Amino acid sequence: MLLLLNTYPLLVSEDLVFRSKETTLQNSVSVMVSSLSGLDKLTEENVNTAMTVAEDTGLSRSLVTDAAGKILYDTRETGSAVGDYTFYTEIVQALLGNDAFTCTYQNGAFRSRASSPVMYQNQIIGAVYAYEYDTDQAALLKGFQTNLMRMSVLVGLLVLVLSAVLSRALTGKISALLEAIRQVREGAYSHRAEIRGRDEIAQIGQEFNSLTDRLQITESSRRRFVSDASHELKTPLAAIRLLTDSILQTENIDLDTTREFVADIGQEAERLSRITEDLLRLTRLDSDVLEKPVRVDLLPVMQQVLRMMDLVAEEKNISITYEARAGCIVLGTRDELHQVVYNLTDNAVKYSGEGGHVEVGLYPENGQAVLTVSDDGVGIPEEDIPRIFERFYRVDKARSRAAGGTGLGLSIVSDTVRKRGGTVEAANRPGGGTVFTVRWPLALEGGDRT
Repeated sequence: MLLLLNTYPLLVSEDLVFRSKETTLQNSVSVMVSSLSGLDKLTEENVNTAMTVAEDTGLSRSLVTDAAGKILYDTRETGSAVGDYTFYTEIVQALLGNDAFTCTYQNGAFRSRASSPVMYQNQIIGAVYAYEYDTDQAALLKGFQTNLMRMSVLVGLLVLVLSAVLSRALTGKISALLEAIRQVREGAYSHRAEIRGRDEIAQIGQEFNSLTDRLQITESSRRRFVSDASHELKTPLAAIRLLTDSILQTENIDLDTTREFVADIGQEAERLSRITEDLLRLTRLDSDVLEKPVRVDLLPVMQQVLRMMDLVAEEKNISITYEARAGCIVLGTRDELHQVVYNLTDNAVKYSGEGGHVEVGLYPENGQAVLTVSDDGVGIPEEDIPRIFERFYRVDKARSRAAGGTGLGLSIVSDTVRKRGGTVEAANRPGGGTVFTVRWPLALEGGDRT
């Protein structure tokens, strides 16, 4: 690039000088040809008389020949060749009736040559030749070339310095980013790429930090989930082991005690089965392994769940009532909607006191199907409400286990509803108890949502 910038101006400048020389020299030749016009024959005497006008042209040499190429006039002071014959290329071209011009630049000088024929009644009677040797403009061009070369060197050095600085800054940012990637790859999710600036690499660093933030949150959630799941599975397993050891190590154990222990083992096994099923369901939700959604009417699903829950509620002397309106059709599957309604209703029955009351509502509102499940129990502490949809989170762990809960029911409800574009929230009722509100987008004809 610098070579082009250094060469092109020189070529243009040289061409401009050539054009200027051509114009100037041809004008001088035209003046000399005009001074000879009107002569029917060229001789040394009449040419010398006519060429007095050429003395002030400033040319290095002026020369006039007759039609045969014999020199009749020559301004060169030394080695004058008047009377001799010349066959310069330009003179030959002129004697053939052509104007000629050549210019060269070498050895620090411009050498320009021009010639034109001298005509009389359309006959060539001679030729005029002019030569100029110019070192002044050559010196100017040489100085321009030198200055341009110096500027090119300075620009080149500046480019090299800037390239080195930018390259160092760029490679430093890339190195920091690669180091951050290596750290995160080895499991250091808290590591961040410290890249300043607003360029593309800095933006990549910011996106990388955002990604590692999400990875750290995901990893923390995974570790907490594994820890909680291990703890939840460990409790019934420990109980089963204790009960079996008691049966095996107790001599002469009676049949009633054995049956009691075996019944307890069965209950713990059922609890393990419930935890396993809930974990598998959450795994499918996390993996987006969902069945293709279809149009499902929520009302029959809710009525089926409440018929099942009536038997459980009667054992605790809890009444269940509902109020519903038609038109609550959403996109999903019947099984997952059944699971949502069942988990919320079962949760309300478990945590309602003896003789309590559970209310269920279903109605369309503002393009959504709204399901509410409320109880008149003790409610949820306000500081715990934001976390009740976390996996294995319990407000009262001992009470939750005694009620047979796995700590995953509300998480399943939240993830299932969210995967279908809905929302779920919990709040305490003013008169006591808790109300859960679920909203799904209504489905139009053809399976589209409103």
